[in-house]
Parts: sequence; C-alpha cells; structure tokens
Amino acid sequence: MRLHALRGAISVERNDADEILSRTTELMHELLERNELTPDDVVSCLFTATPDLNAAFPAAAARSMGFAQVPLMCAVEIDVPGALPKIIRVLAHYHSGDEHRSQHVYLGRAKALRADLDSAQ
Repeated sequence: MRLHALRGAISVERNDADEILSRTTELMHELLERNELTPDDVVSCLFTATPDLNAAFPAAAARSMGFAQVPLMCAVEIDVPGALPKIIRVLAHYHSGDEHRSQHVYLGRAKALRADLDSAQ
C-alpha cells in the first residue's frame, strides 16, 4: 500500500448552500468512482472554495457521504485576479496499491484548470 493524492475541482453556478453541497457531492462521487475508492480508503481531504462561495462548507457534503472518520478541512482559495469564479477544489490523500494511477477529476467550467490532463476530463 502506498499513499496517493488526487486533485479535483468543480464549478458552482451560484453561492447557495444546496448548490455547493450537491456539486461537492458530485465531485467526490466522481473521484471515488473513477479511482475505485471508498471513504475508508481516504486519509484526508482539503477543500478550497473561491472567495465568492461562502454559503456552505464543502466538507459537509463529504461528511454526508460517509467520510465521518476522515479528517476534512475547508479553506478559501487565493483571490487571484482573473481566476475562474465559483470553483470548489479538493486535494484528497488515500491509500492504494503501488500500481494505482490517480484519475484526477475536473468538472464543469473547472475543466479549464487542467486541460492538459486527459484523465481529468
């Protein structure tokens, strides 16, 4: 077993708690599915949200998906001029076999963040 890291991001249309939670759930579901993981495989997750998203904590969505024993943290993304607005990002650490290839996930407008990664689309 080896420690791996996954990146992912998703766009949100409006600063609304239900939207933030549902889009975060979608992102986490895709990360788990594409990487054949369960919440028990995950060691920790760091979520960031752009400064225009403050209606809910993205980590709350992960908690409701079964990440009860996983350390989760939320932070505000750096407010870089010209950066994509209304984006939730995640960095997830997890255990898997040495041969595992991480499949990063970028959804919605967030696909533009890592257009260089075929696996991210």
